[in-house]
Amino acid sequence: MSLVTLRALGLTLGAPLFTGLDLSIQKGDRIGLVAANGRGKSSLLRALAGLLEPADGAITTARGARIAMMQQDPTQEQQAMPLRAILADALPPETREWEAWRIDVALDVLGVPADLRERPLAALSGGWQRMAMLAAATLAEPDLLLLDEPTNHLDLARIGTLERFISGLPRETAILVASHDRAFLDSVTNRTLFLRSTGSAVYAASYGAARASLDTADEAAARRYETDLKQAAKLRRQAAKLHNLGVNSGSDLLTVKTKQLRERAERIEGAAKPPHLEESAGRIRLDERGSEAKVLLAFEDLVVVTPDGRRLFSTGNRWIRPGERIVLLAPNGAGKSRFLNGVIRTLRGEMVTGIKANPSLVAGVVDQQLSHLAADETLQGAIVSRFPVGDQRARALLAGAGFAVERHGDRVAVLSGGQRARLAMLVLRLEKPAFHVLDEPTNHLDIEGQEMLEAELTRGEAAALIVSHDRRFVETVGNRFWQVVRGRLVDCDDPEAYFAAAMAADG
Repeated sequence: MSLVTLRALGLTLGAPLFTGLDLSIQKGDRIGLVAANGRGKSSLLRALAGLLEPADGAITTARGARIAMMQQDPTQEQQAMPLRAILADALPPETREWEAWRIDVALDVLGVPADLRERPLAALSGGWQRMAMLAAATLAEPDLLLLDEPTNHLDLARIGTLERFISGLPRETAILVASHDRAFLDSVTNRTLFLRSTGSAVYAASYGAARASLDTADEAAARRYETDLKQAAKLRRQAAKLHNLGVNSGSDLLTVKTKQLRERAERIEGAAKPPHLEESAGRIRLDERGSEAKVLLAFEDLVVVTPDGRRLFSTGNRWIRPGERIVLLAPNGAGKSRFLNGVIRTLRGEMVTGIKANPSLVAGVVDQQLSHLAADETLQGAIVSRFPVGDQRARALLAGAGFAVERHGDRVAVLSGGQRARLAMLVLRLEKPAFHVLDEPTNHLDIEGQEMLEAELTRGEAAALIVSHDRRFVETVGNRFWQVVRGRLVDCDDPEAYFAAAMAADG
């Protein structure tokens, strides 16, 4: 018997998100939920959790089945509560007193330090907040656990902890997880739901294999549709010829045949199903400014230190040349942010000991906070204030990036994370840099956006210095890898060994 069954489910949030979704969730299912930003992933999870009423169809839950949801963001009330109190609230009131020991067990498994457990949630990092919300969701021992972007704000060590935590859940516990982290989906899921406005598809495989099957099915559907239309067009041409012959000859038989051919063409056209076309959230493009320089950036025994002067690592002598897409591999706290900060300051014209930039170098910077986008500026203002383009051209650029005309006057502050990321990529494109500094650039980008960014970075001679915890992105884009090893920056052949070690570390 299914834990949850969805029949012809449809959700509307201002506008229709999807319709006609059929899905059966069985005990032990580990289902990855994949869709572009704004297509209904979070809404579907909320509907399953009983927080949102469907517009159409039905959700049937097995009697006594327990469903728990880990949301992307804690509530304001939770932000003010101590971590341990949030977990205590997740226990049934009637058993809370004698089951409190389970709180520490859950926090131990997730590696939450003892000194953080009595602090207000707002005082913790985003990563520890995610771990706290995960622990709270699982304390109820749900039959179905709903996870909304659980790897956001997590470094590789905590992603490894999260993957091991999910693997350690009871085998009969079902999971539905919405995520844009392709490597994570491959690790923890055994089924994949591709959520579409119509014709959502489910495959009994994790993301990579399911995506290959989906692409094959979409290509086959496109070929069938093209063949059907060609057949219908051929029948209409034959009908036109017979019609002319019938008019000239006065033959009733040819008139009947003409009608039959047209009716067959109409039936074929009516039954033909057009292939799925993803309604893109906006094209991500990067324009490069060519560089004749042989060296874009040079490091001459740069020593990276903490604010209080403690040595973190040294670079030795190394260079970044055109076409090199360098990924910096190091755990949190090793000095990546301090290193990038020195690079960014140098690119902005400051003198930083140990770093030299080619004077003609045009660089583009995207940091984790997207700090170059002011919260109070409008989308239109973000373009016209930076670049010599008129209002009409700015509107066209914003529309191409997926922003409807009525949104162009909105302030950056009201944009979602995914929308801010796409605006940042548009600004980066218009800067036409010869060198990109990208700090966690796939944060908030959906898989469609990630793949667009990957294609843009790898299609030409773009040079880049990248920090990212996104394993698939790093493997696809990077062609050189620097790793911090025992206080020194060294070259490594590929990131696989680093990933394996980082994922095995305690989060």
